[in-house]
Order: sequence, then C-alpha cells, then structure tokens
Amino acid sequence: MKKVILICDDEPAVHEALRYYLLNAGMETHSIFQGDQVIPAWERIHPDLLILDIMMPGMSGTDICARIRTRSQVPIILLTAKGEEMDRLLGFALGADDYIVKPFSSREIVSRIQAIFRRMDKIEKQDAGIMNIGNTTVDIRGYEVRVNGKIIPLSPKEVEIVHLLASNPRQVFSREQLLDSVWGLDFDGDSRSVDTNIKRIRKKMPPEASISIKSVYGVGYKAEVL
Repeated sequence: MKKVILICDDEPAVHEALRYYLLNAGMETHSIFQGDQVIPAWERIHPDLLILDIMMPGMSGTDICARIRTRSQVPIILLTAKGEEMDRLLGFALGADDYIVKPFSSREIVSRIQAIFRRMDKIEKQDAGIMNIGNTTVDIRGYEVRVNGKIIPLSPKEVEIVHLLASNPRQVFSREQLLDSVWGLDFDGDSRSVDTNIKRIRKKMPPEASISIKSVYGVGYKAEVL
C-alpha cells in the first residue's frame, strides 16, 4: 500500500517539487496551503506523514504540530526558512521527527522520509504492551526490559520511562512531561527525580542496546532507536 504524504506549505513551488519526487518514490501526496486547513485535512486523509512549514498563514506550523501531538504520533517533518538552534530545539520539543531548513533538496527530503519509515518498521509491537526494537524488548505488562534476551534490572519507574520514550522515538519530552506521564499529576517531588532515574537507566543499559536515551540541552530527553 502506498504511503500517503500530506504537504502543508504556502508556496506552490514547494508542492510541485516535492510531489514530483514523492510520486516517483511510489508515494501518494495531498496538498494544503493554509495553516488552518491542515488539521481538518489530517483528520480526513489520515496521512502516514506530514511535511509542515512553520510559517503558514492561518495557523503556524508549530501550533499545528503541538495540537496533532496531543492526539497522534504520526511522523512530522518541519520546514522553515530559519536555521537557528532554538527553532530546531522548539521543533523537536513539540514532537517533530525531523527539521529541514529552506532552501532544501527534494531528494534529501524523500531520503529522510524513507529513513523515518524504515525506523518505524523496526518498532514491532507484537502484543499490546510488548515492544521489540532491534535487540531490545520492552514489556510494560511484565515490567521487564531485555537486551539480547538478558533481563536488565530496572525499577518499575525506570521501565515506564524507557517504554514511554521508546514508544515515541526522537520525540523530546520535558522533565515536566515525564513527571506527569510516569509519576502522575499529583506527584509532590521535583524534576530531579527524572534526572536521577535517567542516570540510573543509562548505567544499567548495556552499550549494545538498540534503545539509547539522549539529553536535549535545556529541553529534556528523547530516545534514539539504533
């Protein structure tokens, strides 16, 4: 079945260039030119991936990304004419899977899209709560993490952190988001609990594990799938 790509940009030339290369790569495309039309189109089309310009009329790409992320983990690539580090960090913090600065090569975007789909294919969910990523298995039901079949002695909270991050590869979670998701909204502690648990996870996970937790300076943490 063809992958469906929703292209969201106010420049017709961007749509024409991307459509040509994506169609040649065997994908189906749909085009949206107004920011306030993106979410209705996403709900109607159910694309496999969105290419989303940050500076769109009607609604910004960052606002669209943030709203979609409250409901779905569909891959999102952000396009922007800005190249500042804080813009990239904001995009990743909002849950973007990739970030590309204009002007860009359409062939490069196709390659990045294909890389995202390959990475997603690595993450096989055999049963609800059991996730196989390369040589690493995360079983949230049994509160177990195994690497090459060997159980890693993680605490329940550590398993929950690994499961949350690995379920959303490359999405950056702030410390507050991790606290809310793992400890709950009524937790009275502070963000140092997150840092302490992440530190312990890194010490326990062997270097050959297919899941690694990376720090994003000033933002939080994300999982990289190897």
